Amino acid sequence: MITLVESSYKCEAVGMGVISVANHPHEMYSVLGSCIGVAIMDPRAKLGAFAHVVLPKSNGRSALPGKFADTAIPHMLELLKERGASRRGLVVKIAGGAQMFASTGPMQIGESNAAAVRHAIRSAGLAIHAEDVGGTEGRKVTVDCAMAQLTICRVGQPEIVI
Repeated sequence: MITLVESSYKCEAVGMGVISVANHPHEMYSVLGSCIGVAIMDPRAKLGAFAHVVLPKSNGRSALPGKFADTAIPHMLELLKERGASRRGLVVKIAGGAQMFASTGPMQIGESNAAAVRHAIRSAGLAIHAEDVGGTEGRKVTVDCAMAQLTICRVGQPEIVI
């Protein structure tokens, strides 16, 4: 006999260019290569937003604000505000930005994404509390809004929590 147990726990996948908002006990996760995962969390409200940023600049494009660093951060802050998050006490953490292609040349998108995300966060008047950016391996990042933590897994390496 199989017993089904209802659980309030849910872990949502966040795809490329998407912004997701969750509150405890829900978590969000994404698999990142050169993209940057941006988590902005309100630990008091146990609420967070997570963006899977693909490119540095929108160049005026308004579709999918989560796709671009310059549009993702303001949109995330608006979504959090709508759900009652306090701007005071927000915790910002980022991960990703791996160099997935040749080490030189025009395809250094991971570095460009990281720089653009850092700039957008500073421009919004926020500080980055922790980051795991760069390298040559992709990562799986899981966001825990209640603890304001990112759990990061890379193949063949120990899991880290920032």
